[in-house]
Amino acid sequence: MWKLKISEGSEGPWLMSVNNYLGREYWEFDPDAGTFEERAQVEVFREEFRKNQFKTKQSSDLLMQMQLRKENPGVQIAPPMKVKTLVDVTEDAVKTTLKRAVGFLSSIQTHDGHWTGDIGGLLFTMPHFVIALYITGSLPSVFSSEHQKEIKRYIYNHQNTDGGWGSHIEGRSTMFGSVLNYVTLRLLGEELEEIAVARGQNWILDHGGTTLIPSWGKFILAVLGAYEWSGCNPMPPEFWLLPSFSLFHAGT
Repeated sequence: MWKLKISEGSEGPWLMSVNNYLGREYWEFDPDAGTFEERAQVEVFREEFRKNQFKTKQSSDLLMQMQLRKENPGVQIAPPMKVKTLVDVTEDAVKTTLKRAVGFLSSIQTHDGHWTGDIGGLLFTMPHFVIALYITGSLPSVFSSEHQKEIKRYIYNHQNTDGGWGSHIEGRSTMFGSVLNYVTLRLLGEELEEIAVARGQNWILDHGGTTLIPSWGKFILAVLGAYEWSGCNPMPPEFWLLPSFSLFHAGT
């Protein structure tokens, strides 16, 4: 079972920031964590998300909420107040609603006082991370088999009905999102025998192929060795001489 961890700070030589990563959030897998009922509930969350993946794209952080509510057992959430018309909006109804909102937020507050949550949006950041780790030979040491399993689950869960992937979780399929997520699945060991992988490949081929991916995608694929450098869009070197705040600076 996955458990959200909040860093207490680190003095190690390989992990540092201006505050030693105090408050850094990360997920840690423990096969023995949680009760039987909690692990069963996690599977229910997963199955419900899978069944509704085309209607509700965001996970709602249900696993995180379950964990934090367990860590805040003293917080009480008021029962819901049903208001059908404006006439029913009484002072008690307003107070109850506010208490319920405060109670909910208090129940999912971390032990150090902040609120956390998933960045449920872009579908091209994780592929860049995986590709970079694969290129440097660091993939197995940074991502355990359980991490890799969840990355694949995440990608499959956000595949569109047409077989492609968007640039973000609610977007229509794009060549950028589709190629990067398809390549990520293949780097993580998925084969074309997997129906979802084959559908992803078909979407790419049916929409013109990888040559239609934007410049950013061509570059990372060329670094990977899966695309010819000659196929990348040239970047005039003079752009590097522009101020870094310029919209045309190569690093922008």
